[in-house]
Amino acid sequence: MKPNWLQKFRVTQRQIFWMMVFLPIFCAIYYLSFWLRFESHLNVDGVLGENGFRMFRSTVFWAVGLKTFTFWGSGVYKIRSRYITVLDLANLAKAVTLSSAGLALVDYLIFPNIMIPRSVFLIDWGCTILTVCGFCAGIRMVQDSSRIFRQQSDCKPAFIIGANESGAYLLRTIERNKKSCLKVVGFLDDHINRIGTRINGVPVLGSLQEMCSLAQRYGVSDILLPADEIPGMTVRQLVEDGNSVGIQVQVLPSYQQLLSGNVEMKPRPVCIEDLLGREPVQLDMQNISDWMDERVLMVTGSAGSIGSEICRQLLQFSPQKLILVDRTENSQFFLERELSKLGYNGRFDVVIADINDSKRMRAVMREYQPDILFHAAAYKHVPLMESNPGEAVKNIALATKHLADLAEEFEVGTFVMISSDKAVNPTNVMGANKRIAELYVQSLAAKSKCHFVTVRFGNVLGSAGSVVPIFTQQIQNGGPISVTDARMQRYFMTIPEASQLVIQAGAMGRGGEIFVLDMGEPVRIIDLAADLVRLSGLKLGEDIEIEFTGLRPGEKLYEELHIDGEKHVPTCHPKIMVAEKVHFSEQFIHEAYQRLANFTEQPSDLILQEIQRILPEFQSNYIKPGQDGFKRAA
Repeated sequence: MKPNWLQKFRVTQRQIFWMMVFLPIFCAIYYLSFWLRFESHLNVDGVLGENGFRMFRSTVFWAVGLKTFTFWGSGVYKIRSRYITVLDLANLAKAVTLSSAGLALVDYLIFPNIMIPRSVFLIDWGCTILTVCGFCAGIRMVQDSSRIFRQQSDCKPAFIIGANESGAYLLRTIERNKKSCLKVVGFLDDHINRIGTRINGVPVLGSLQEMCSLAQRYGVSDILLPADEIPGMTVRQLVEDGNSVGIQVQVLPSYQQLLSGNVEMKPRPVCIEDLLGREPVQLDMQNISDWMDERVLMVTGSAGSIGSEICRQLLQFSPQKLILVDRTENSQFFLERELSKLGYNGRFDVVIADINDSKRMRAVMREYQPDILFHAAAYKHVPLMESNPGEAVKNIALATKHLADLAEEFEVGTFVMISSDKAVNPTNVMGANKRIAELYVQSLAAKSKCHFVTVRFGNVLGSAGSVVPIFTQQIQNGGPISVTDARMQRYFMTIPEASQLVIQAGAMGRGGEIFVLDMGEPVRIIDLAADLVRLSGLKLGEDIEIEFTGLRPGEKLYEELHIDGEKHVPTCHPKIMVAEKVHFSEQFIHEAYQRLANFTEQPSDLILQEIQRILPEFQSNYIKPGQDGFKRAA
């Protein structure tokens, strides 16, 4: 195997081919430079005179050789004319300049008696740049012409929303994609100064309000918009307008996504995340990379919606090892296959373990000695936990305590607990147990070397068993869509966004913080249902109905972000705030846990009463036990 430094000097067949093509071109350009300089001294038949030809003949080998060498050394022969950029042209000009300067130096040192006029070098420099650029442009024109011809015969006309850098990049990507079946015939943009201009020969035809009329005029049935760059309200209006006239609005990867190289240039239908209009998260990549460098990471609940996405995000930072802990065998199996297919095989271990099993978790911690632990495992369905409060206590409050204690025992560097906005003034068992777990984790931070931090956020779109998949299934079944109350609102964010911010908060944490993620504005559930109906190409009230079922046990109409007496303070990241501590004595929290551990097998009413003793702000829908169990408050 050749050393790496030798690889730089390897000459490919492609480079040899272009060297052979340009050799006669360089020679002709050099002769032309003398011909233009000595035009007044030409023979009667237009041939270069004896003096000029002698200069040409003596130095042509050096001129052609220097150009060939500098073009090869500067990587000009590696440029693909179809994808030539301004940087490539600058590199070309640099190579020509170096060769011309080298030739002038050779003339001065080796041929002092010839004294070639400096204007010959200048003419040669300009003609070489013009000729090579023209040659590349000609090849590109031929290739683009064949592409345009194929588009005219096979491809569907389409509009791109946004006559900006992102739109121009999408246009170039579509034009160069041989598999694309779309032909962009125009841009739409609300900036009036852009209308009437052209991008790569494609006109900016009008504003977004003119989409339907312009689409009919140009026979367009596909509207393309870049992901994450257009406000959700605008996307919603475009979908409504498109549905009214039979136009399909599709989403393409954004400029940044295409540059990352992790996505395919393939249009997809508009989804609910596009209507939410959440801005892409900007992470402090260097800070996170330094935090994870050569460290062993562990994620509990790795097979869940948030846990699995955290695993995908973490593997991009190349940790020493990632340990995936979950008790769900099938989900772990499919996650392992997915991560292996993404090229992460050998960089993670899959562990089947129940976090409630303290002996098993102790063995896992002893074996892997994690440096950073993300605790995402927990029950999440509010109504189910209302009827099974003992399981909620074991799986959320007690399991978090056992895991946090193990983290301290095995000297984990950072412990990140994932909480919920339902922990704020809880009205359900799940939220109350999350709040108790928050308090315990926070109490450990004061005396531990481990950085115990909590990250609190609301609902995520598309998680298993959440409102969006349920509504989607109901729409596919023909309805009705079940909504508990027309006034119900929730905070939403996307799974990747929440996962990225959890990682960022973990890197920022120094111990004891409860980080609260910026959830944006609350969304009415009835509006979410209407958007999903619209995205399905149906009409609410005509094709599908909404049925109001009433609040279920433990549900609120509105989720809250602040606990009474708790203030949110901005951090260095615009989407992450930190909640000021609400002080509880450490003794109180430990005694509360001791009592709670003795109640997990007790009747549900006693468990709820004990939770309420610990958290006076906890207001349950159940007020007292009856003969058949709990009686709900009227």
